Amino acid sequence: MSSKLYLDPQLIDQARQYASAIADDVARFIADKTTVATERTVLRLLGLDGVDAEYVPLPNVVVDHVHDRGQLQHGIARFVINGMIQTGWSIQQLGEAVASGAIDLLALPMAPESELIDLGKQAADAALAKIRANRERRDQLLQKLGEGPQPYIYVIVATGNIYEDVIQARAAARQGADIIAVIRSTGQSLLDYVPFGATTEGFGGTYATQENFKIMRAALDEVGEEIGRYIRLCNYCSGLCMPEIAAMGALERLDVMLNDALYGILFRDINMQRTLIDQNFSRMINAYAGVIINTGEDNYLTTADAVEAAHTVLASQLINEQLAYRSGLRANQLGLGHAFEMNPMIEDGFLLEWAQALMAREIFPEAPLKYMPPTKHMTGNIFRGHVQDALFNLIGIATGQGIQLLGMMTEAIHTPLIHDRQLAIESAKYIFNNARHLQDELEFKRDGLMVKRAAQVLEEAVTLLREITQKGLFNAISEGMFADVKRAITGGKGLKGVLVRSQQYFNPLETALRTELGLPPIESLLASTPNEKRGE
Repeated sequence: MSSKLYLDPQLIDQARQYASAIADDVARFIADKTTVATERTVLRLLGLDGVDAEYVPLPNVVVDHVHDRGQLQHGIARFVINGMIQTGWSIQQLGEAVASGAIDLLALPMAPESELIDLGKQAADAALAKIRANRERRDQLLQKLGEGPQPYIYVIVATGNIYEDVIQARAAARQGADIIAVIRSTGQSLLDYVPFGATTEGFGGTYATQENFKIMRAALDEVGEEIGRYIRLCNYCSGLCMPEIAAMGALERLDVMLNDALYGILFRDINMQRTLIDQNFSRMINAYAGVIINTGEDNYLTTADAVEAAHTVLASQLINEQLAYRSGLRANQLGLGHAFEMNPMIEDGFLLEWAQALMAREIFPEAPLKYMPPTKHMTGNIFRGHVQDALFNLIGIATGQGIQLLGMMTEAIHTPLIHDRQLAIESAKYIFNNARHLQDELEFKRDGLMVKRAAQVLEEAVTLLREITQKGLFNAISEGMFADVKRAITGGKGLKGVLVRSQQYFNPLETALRTELGLPPIESLLASTPNEKRGE
């Protein structure tokens, strides 16, 4: 595809080379580490669910049972697979026995390694078969029902009550939405456990639980059959339980998941080691499940100036792309985030926004880019807000975005109500229909404002990526290179949940996923990590 913005392909290649080196450095750093959340995810994928008498999730109970006595570095699978061999119980029976105090996993004799490996492989294959069946079911429904054209119309529901969310989601689908995102309850990203069951109370959103996923998936399948269009479901697998929620989403056939470690580091102060380790495993699950991930670069522009910091968004997108590839994700699963966030009082701001959106499309031609609406400069003037959203929608269709998160005229006032969402959908559909092929009709001046702006942002992104390559991503974050937010490598929430793997570490789910996704074995990454950097 030729560049309408005349972007320098050599500069783009150079940017990707820097981003690739940065991602390789991260991959080597995390290769010999695991976390409590990753180990809990293994249990969930193997079939453990439910809570104990005090309503503590069983995956937490079993992982803590081993972790509290300093043995989790060997991998939780080693102990539960051995327990299943020694007792003949299912993993659910074993987990309930641990919770009741009826069994001590560390007191059991250890089966031969070959038996652990064989049963672990069988259990992992059974888990992946469930995810594969969901992926195939999605493909069947897409073939049967079809779906709306891109940009997908993406809207949120956020009542706090999953049953109220269902009512709003069905209404939005009938009005024309293609993706329903269930906003997560405020603060859930900082919980080091996943709540259990259907929930009816949440602040600013609804808790992400497996039962809530199941309820909403069934509701969207029902309305999809009614209207003859597949409706995609989105939720959040960021935060301290990132891989666990990714696993729950894969088991309940979610289609889109917000999945970005950098967002959690910068805006939730989650320890960078913890969340980058968790992100890798969560993205492997998303990759195998055929999920489109959404990243959070758009948030940088809520704390930094949207004109001055535009290059940080592009640099982060390129880093996220390379990290995603190392987890098995494909280009058509990368909903890389960017946003329409400039001050509307800036002269020609619309042209600058257009240039940046088109630049992202040209640099990531296969990615279903997620374009975010104006939020930072929205006011109580709902009429001006509706116009700002209309301009945002015009750029979305004119630059071929993949996912358009609709803005609401009441964005700055309260959580959007049903009629706000309906007006937003009507406006987007009107603009998308009337400007469907606008991008095919346009050419841009070589010496014009938009071409110069895109070139400037690309050049600044290359300079930033070169600097990050020299410093390393962890140091770059520590120095506040993204979103003007500084985080320390040993700071933030969740660091105590990071462990260096032992030589006997056992994770059959990781092994199976790496094989299925065509990723190199973890041993090859460990071999490329200098000994003095191991366990840093």
